[in-house]
Amino acid sequence: MSINLQNSHLKDDIENFHSLAGLRVLVVDDDTDSCVLTSFFLETCGALVMTATSAFEALQALKQFKPDILISDIAMPEVDGYSLIRKLRAFDIPLKTIPAIALTGMSLQEGGVLAFKSGFQAYFVKPFDIENLVTEIVKLLK
Repeated sequence: MSINLQNSHLKDDIENFHSLAGLRVLVVDDDTDSCVLTSFFLETCGALVMTATSAFEALQALKQFKPDILISDIAMPEVDGYSLIRKLRAFDIPLKTIPAIALTGMSLQEGGVLAFKSGFQAYFVKPFDIENLVTEIVKLLK
């Protein structure tokens, strides 16, 4: 099988592909299906993913896994994503400086402002477009 780079869609896909090869990502979501799906997409792009289903698990994983980026749901029981990111920002460097992206079912108006004030650098409403998420990850890590 040969690849014809004259195909404009294929050429665009190749030029716009962002590899996350070797990038360490911590995904936090109390919804197991969302956690698995997000992890699958990121691993498909080459990322090394660790998951946590609560803020407590995430705080433990942060110290052991030392991720390059955190992707967290906002609406979680007991400790929400806002509290998680505020706790993370209180840690010592380098943990406190990890880029963080909020994923949530709430609209930008409902939760976006508080997400940014709490310490997230980006905010995506579920369901999100994986290409946009990967692009944002690459942008935050530059």
